[in-house]
Formats: sequence, C-alpha cells, structure tokens
Amino acid sequence: MNKFLEFWKRDRRYVTLIKAVLLALLPVLCSAVRCAVDQRGIGDVYLPACEWNDELFYFKQVEGMIHYGYPLGYFGFNESHALKLSFAAWSPVLVFPWIFWGLLFGWNLLSPIFCNLVLLTGACILFVWLAKPTWKQLGILSLLFCLYTPFSRYILSGMPEIICFSMLIVFYSLAVNYLNRERVWKLVVLFVMAGVMTLMRPYLLLFLLLPAYLWIRRARWKGALGSAAVIAVVLAAYIWTKHYLGAEYFAPLFFTDWAEAFFRQGLFGGIRFTLGKLYYMGKGFWSHLVQGLRTGLASGAYFGGYLVMLLVLAVQCIADGRKLRRLSRIRAAESGEKPAAETAQAAEEKLTVEQQESAIVRVRSRLIIQGHLLFSFIAMLFALLLMYKLTEGSKHLLTFMAAGIFVVSLMETRYFKKAVLLGATFAYLYLYMAVNPYDYQVPFRQEELESQVSEWKDVFAEKLKIDRTGELPGYDNVMIWVFNDQHPDGSYENVAWQLLYGLPEGFGISCCMPDYVMENLEHLQSRYLATLAGGRIDGLCADAGYREIGRDQDLVVYELVRE
Repeated sequence: MNKFLEFWKRDRRYVTLIKAVLLALLPVLCSAVRCAVDQRGIGDVYLPACEWNDELFYFKQVEGMIHYGYPLGYFGFNESHALKLSFAAWSPVLVFPWIFWGLLFGWNLLSPIFCNLVLLTGACILFVWLAKPTWKQLGILSLLFCLYTPFSRYILSGMPEIICFSMLIVFYSLAVNYLNRERVWKLVVLFVMAGVMTLMRPYLLLFLLLPAYLWIRRARWKGALGSAAVIAVVLAAYIWTKHYLGAEYFAPLFFTDWAEAFFRQGLFGGIRFTLGKLYYMGKGFWSHLVQGLRTGLASGAYFGGYLVMLLVLAVQCIADGRKLRRLSRIRAAESGEKPAAETAQAAEEKLTVEQQESAIVRVRSRLIIQGHLLFSFIAMLFALLLMYKLTEGSKHLLTFMAAGIFVVSLMETRYFKKAVLLGATFAYLYLYMAVNPYDYQVPFRQEELESQVSEWKDVFAEKLKIDRTGELPGYDNVMIWVFNDQHPDGSYENVAWQLLYGLPEGFGISCCMPDYVMENLEHLQSRYLATLAGGRIDGLCADAGYREIGRDQDLVVYELVRE
C-alpha cells in the first residue's frame, strides 16, 4: 500500500485524475447548456422530432440487432437489400457501441444520446490519462470544445458521429502516449482501432497510415511488410462487408469517375479529367464556403472551420519542423559533428545535453502527430472534391475537426494566436451563424407528435406481427416508406417517416421513391407500405384493393394483399 501511495504521489497521478474529471464534465455540461437554452433537459430530447431521417434507419437497425441478432426485415432503398442479412447502405460496424449499450441497458429513444455522452466522456478521460496535457493545454482544449457546437449537437442525436469522434480522439491520445513511451501492445491497439474505424467509414483508412509509419520507424522493412499486410487485410474486410452487408443506395455513395478516366483516356487524359473535376468542384466548394460565412449554410460553415484548422496545423508543422532542425544542429555541434560556430546557438539556448535530447524527442513526436493529421486533412479535402457530393460529404469533415481540436490543444506555444483564431472561427460559424434549425436545432418532445407516434405504435403492435415462418430476413417484415407523394392539388410533401419509430422490433424499412412505387405497384415485394394520407399513391393502393391497416391526417399504411 505504501509503495502504491509513493508511486501515486511521485507521478502526481492525483493531478492527472483532477484534470480527467474536469474534462469529463465538458460533454455533459455542453449538452446540458445546449438544452437549457431552450428551457429543456437532456431527457427531453426526442428523436422523432428531428428531420434527420438517417437516424430512423440507425435506430431501428440497432433495435433489430439487439432483439434478434439482425433485423428480420430488409433495410434498403427502392427495395434493394444486402446480399447477406438485412442492413442498409452503411456498415453495421458503424454502430457497434450502441449495440453493446442496448444489450446491457436496453434500447429506447434516449439510449443513443446517453451512450454518446458516455463515449465522449470516456474519450476525454482517456485523452488526459494518455496524453498528459498541461493546465494551459487543458484550458485551450476546454475553450475550443465548448465553442465547437457539433460536439453537443451530435451527442443529442441518433447519428453515429460521436462514435467516430470518440474513437479518433482516443486513437490520437494513444499515439501520443506511444511516442512518449513505446510499447508493442500500444502499436497493436492503434492498428486494431484504425482497422475498425476503416470498417466503419472507408475514408478513415487514412488513420491506418500512422501506426504503419510508427511500425516502419521501429522495425524498418519488417514493419513495412507487416503494415502492408495489415492494410490489405483491412481493405479486404471492408470490401467484403460492403459487398455482402450493404444494400444498394439510390445513387453511388462516392464517385470513382476520376479514377476510371485514367483507364478510359490514358494517363494524360486522366490527369486532365481529374484537374478539371478539381476545378469544377473547387468552385462549388468555394461557393458553399462563402454562403457559410454570409448566411450560415451548414456545409459552408463546416468547410470554413476545416480550412482554418488545416491552416493552423500547417503553420505549426512548419514551426515545429524548423525547431527540430535547430535543436538537431545544436545537439550535433555539442557532440562535435558540426563546426564550432554552431555552439554559440547552444549557449544562447542554455540547454543541457539531456534537455536537448528531451526537447528533440518531444518536438519530433509532436511533429509526427500533427504532420499525420495535416496529411489526413489534405487527403480528405481532395477525397471530398473528387468522390463525394459537397452537401452530404461536408458532415464527414466534422470527425477530422473534432480530433484536430485535441491535437491543436497539445501544441506548445507561448502565445494563444492559433487557439484564438480557431475559437473565433468556431464562435462565428457554429454559434453566431448557426441559424438553420435543420442542421443545428436539438429535437425536443412535442406533445402532439409524441401522442401521434404512440398511437401508431399501438396500431402497429396490434396489426403488424413479425413473420418468422419463412426465410429470414424477408420482405414479409418490411415496411415501404414512400419518401414523398403528391397531393391532389399537385403539391408534394414528404411522408411523415418519423411515425415509423413505432414499428415493432425487427421490422425492416425500405425507403422508396414514388416513381418506383407507382411503376411496380402490382409487383412490390414488401408486405407493407406507408405513404401520404390523401396522396396519389394512397389512391392507387385503394384502387388496387390493398388492405388499409391504419390512417391519420398525415400517414396511411397498407398491407399489400388484396381484400
């Protein structure tokens, strides 16, 4: 016991514990303040009140996995489905923490919010424990954390962004710890984490390159061969997961036309096509950015914050690179490897040999972390321009910025220019200009909507039953959600998909476009269909003699069997 107390006091672990507790309070504090602004509490968050329809898919898929191991009805688009099991277009690996949470504590509409809180709180604790920030660094981090409101918005959501945020924060924390004290097990964990992140979202493959570099640095050619083998295995696993467990989306999730141009048009033709696409998409990127600065357009605001953080990382990498060269010259002069004139700089620095070695290791480690993140920022920017739609791809930049806040906070500087620049950018873009309710407003309970969801849940419980007699998963357990429909007056309206949160556990949902439904109305494979009450497809289903099982002012649900 005495030895433990001496170890605790000698390493000042109690100070680290205090820092960890203080930082761990931030996710809860920021989320509580975000809710308090609307005179609500965290328990008042209500996912069906949100306009982000991806949340419905994530929530119901996790629900099916918790209750049955996998959803017993297909999730897809225009009745597409995965070759194996019943997942939508996104990897089921993306939500694995929610599955564990649901198995341990049950699954309800608040489960993803509380799990998000725990995940980000845990990431903050591990960051302090592994990276050992100073009090000044902790203060900078706290300021930037509070101003970066996507943290609190995505905590209070059913989107898996916080899972990605948390894993990447822990990943970099462990990388910093590894560079301070190299151990093989840490390198193995870095590879595992990066591999899992790649299976979650393919662009996170960029983070496999850091442990690969560290292994090559440690073991040279053995590290190079081993890293290549690991990356090949992870890529094969991702391709397998995407091929067998992913349903076909309405359109490609990312585009490869620039790569195909090299095969169709040759080397120079491919280069021309790629440069042309970069120019065209770059103009769109700049237009979004300007709109973000002027009107608060969310995609443009994300682009603006991303570029400012990229600039901060680039400037700091240049500064640390110069400092590393200067310290190396000083150390070489001390050891007699450089002309004696260099020793004057050593005298000015007034560093002992041990201090010089320590400073070189510290700066080199910091440069590795910052350099890798800068490379990832640049690579993701090019990937966004070449492979993604700007509006949909913009939210993927949030994960990079979330990790960047923690890395930036570890920069050693006497002044606060970089932190002030980032803080001012975040305050302007994500507080002052965060005016669009679709992107920034937290969904809270609405008495009328909550009552409507509850009524539909009762209807579904009475009239929809999971069919386990046929092949599973199967279309008998699928509800078609018609994305939108046309009123008799010719106007279009999105179908109230939020009411489908009331579907029984294990049901699949297929989001279908109205044209697809009308063209295939007599041959739809799914057993049930939900569409706009009084809309065009409602009339077609009634004319076709399909059995109506429920209706209110917004939604009508049919069983696609003739009465």
